[in-house]
Amino acid sequence: MTGTPDPPSPTSTHENSLGAAGSAQTGSAQSDASRTGLWLRGAAVLAIIVIALTALAMLAGQSLPERTGPPIENISVERTALEPGRITLTLRNTGPDAVTVAQVAVNDTFVDLVGAADPIGRLESQTITLDYPWITGQPYLVSMLTSTGLVIEHEIPAAVATPAPGVAFFGLMALLGTYVGVIPVLLGMLLLPVMRGAGVRAVRFVLAVTVGLLAFLIFDGTSEGFKLAAASSGAFGGGTLVVLGAAIAFLTLTCIDRYLRGRRPAGTTGASELRLALMISIGIGLHNLGEGLAIGSAYAVGELALGAFLVIGFTLHNTTEGLAIIAPLARRRTPLLTLLGLGLIAGAPAILGAVIGAGVDNREVSALLLGVGVGAIIQVVIQIAPSLRTQGRSDLDPMVLVGVGVGVGILLMFLTGLVVPA
Repeated sequence: MTGTPDPPSPTSTHENSLGAAGSAQTGSAQSDASRTGLWLRGAAVLAIIVIALTALAMLAGQSLPERTGPPIENISVERTALEPGRITLTLRNTGPDAVTVAQVAVNDTFVDLVGAADPIGRLESQTITLDYPWITGQPYLVSMLTSTGLVIEHEIPAAVATPAPGVAFFGLMALLGTYVGVIPVLLGMLLLPVMRGAGVRAVRFVLAVTVGLLAFLIFDGTSEGFKLAAASSGAFGGGTLVVLGAAIAFLTLTCIDRYLRGRRPAGTTGASELRLALMISIGIGLHNLGEGLAIGSAYAVGELALGAFLVIGFTLHNTTEGLAIIAPLARRRTPLLTLLGLGLIAGAPAILGAVIGAGVDNREVSALLLGVGVGAIIQVVIQIAPSLRTQGRSDLDPMVLVGVGVGVGILLMFLTGLVVPA
């Protein structure tokens, strides 16, 4: 006769639970130990590589013969400041050898020179002051004669007094940043009620327009960044700074996006839409930071004429950025404070950029930050692309609607950009 198996005793159940817990703890400890060992091995290999490269550099430096011939001298003018009766130049040595500025001539006339007593080492900078009664609007050619007899020239196309930095000056920069950044973005966001009454196809079309807008910003930021890099000294990488900034921004925003995705509860569509709007705001904000920096730098050296035409031009150009922010929010109710926060994230960096640009006036920093804006917007475009797909299909549907939307976005940015004076 087959008996019924005895039920497990509480003691055996408890022992099994302890055994399972012990096994889990043992596995976790082994995993932690494995990761620690991996990190230690990686650190050891990295240390060996660093030591080997250091030894190789020292050995190569001692074994190479001394260089013969004249020194290689190269100087770039990073900043030109003009005050009544005075021209101040900030020089940077971009060559391999030290450079000493012996004399300076302005329009073939030698002038008194202050601040060039010491040689300028590689990548070092030096400020020299020239006593010269320049005339507003006139062009000048500054010829710098080095101690070896080399002549390095710098052209001032039209002499304009450099604005003196101060509270009023930086206040004006903050106001300009508000004009070209915050106000246009918030004006564009006023179209949200219209977007809420639109159908699915209309929302998809506006998202495609958003991709076109952002694609134009990518092109615009890249071209402007390389233009600034070409006009810089080139001592710190030139155009490479644009690529570096883009890579840093793209990777950083990718990490932020993955973090936000991990914190999002399953099935929360509204949170996904808000996350996308936030990413768009961050991307546009980084672009406006670089744009504000370029504006402030140009104004600091008297190259940007302010006026109503400039304000209207930038307002028309940047209003479309507000449309890009609200496009993902057309299907949900968003609190007013949240919308205001998104607008400030996108527009306020223009204020910071204008203030920094006016005070720092460094083309290489401007190129780097424009690259940051480009990388951020590329990441945002990748985020928007899935929203252009029809549910249940992997292809962009309909292709014509999406293509027309992207084209309209690019054309819209191009036409409004024509209003902005160079």
